[in-house]
Amino acid sequence: MKRELRLTKDGSHSIYIPEMDEQYHSMHGSIVEAEKVYVEYGLAAESGIWNLESGKTILLLEMGFGTGLNALLTWKYAQDHGLKITYVTIEKYPITAEELTALNYATQLGLKQEMLQRLHEADWGKKVELDEHFSIYKMQEDLREVELAQQFDLVYFDAFAPEKQPHLWAEEVFEKLYAAMKEGGVLTTYCVKGEIRRRLQKVGFQIEKLPGPKGGKREVLRAIKK
Repeated sequence: MKRELRLTKDGSHSIYIPEMDEQYHSMHGSIVEAEKVYVEYGLAAESGIWNLESGKTILLLEMGFGTGLNALLTWKYAQDHGLKITYVTIEKYPITAEELTALNYATQLGLKQEMLQRLHEADWGKKVELDEHFSIYKMQEDLREVELAQQFDLVYFDAFAPEKQPHLWAEEVFEKLYAAMKEGGVLTTYCVKGEIRRRLQKVGFQIEKLPGPKGGKREVLRAIKK
């Protein structure tokens, strides 16, 4: 499948798939979107919607590893705040080494390119400890088929849009995620479509719409397992 590198409005890259007419990130800004939707509304939990015991490892699931941007931002946040995170991520179609080399996230964030490379070069199907703050376990699988035996604190749901990958936004997928999350666990996503909200509510999530990133989507979504 052909993929093209695109520059978004905040100066960071995204990848565009002409065949699907879909991109990996918002063209209003890849980093701006990821920081708002997943780090601020999920990991940072500024609203106090979840509490962790001191020293406890955060177990995090990401649907859609893609360019590795969400993982990179999460690793950076863990380092900056002294957290310990186990990051489980699912990606059926990994990007190529050539695409990885072209991505400018490290430069934009003032990080070493090596961090992004280590995320992508970590073995699939094996837990890899990258430093004392961050371990990653990558699965090259279909979310519908993978077994989720863990109980996650946090889920980044970053699949392509529902009209592009409707099977990943089905009610049974949300049922599976709900069952794999701890009570009080949080799921964040960029999609606030009415049908998606209703599916999340039907399986038991309490949902809330939150202000989107500046210059991008007006609202994004957070769902909490009560």
